[in-house]
Parts: sequence; structure tokens; C-alpha cells
Amino acid sequence: MTLDQPGELDQVFEEGDLKFVIAQDLLEEVGAIKVDFVDAGYRSGFAITSEKPVPGAGGGCSSCGGSCGM
Repeated sequence: MTLDQPGELDQVFEEGDLKFVIAQDLLEEVGAIKVDFVDAGYRSGFAITSEKPVPGAGGGCSSCGGSCGM
């Protein structure tokens, strides 16, 4: 997960004051994406899951250095 500006081939989703940007080809490959914040003490951070498995992806992203295949 990173800060980015929408490009020509991106899909933009808005939730309240937040905008989520994802490349259209990635969205087609992984399906629906869910972004959650997990409050687990020193292991707190964002968890990103997708409808379909992402080939070659590691575990979920988190503030403590998880691997992110997206």
C-alpha cells in the first residue's frame, strides 16, 4: 500500500474522505480487495486481502514489515 495519484488505467474507489486507487489489470486479476486495520498491540497495521489468491504474494501488509504482493 502506498500513496499514489490515479492514472489513466486505474480504478478509483471512495470510502468517506479516503480514495483508493488500484490498477485495472491488477483488480481484474485479484478481484475484490478488502483493506482493514488490525489493532493488535505492537503488531497493529493494515491487512489487505483479495477475493482471489495473488500468485507469489506473501502474508498481509502491516506496519511491522509484512510482505505485500500488491
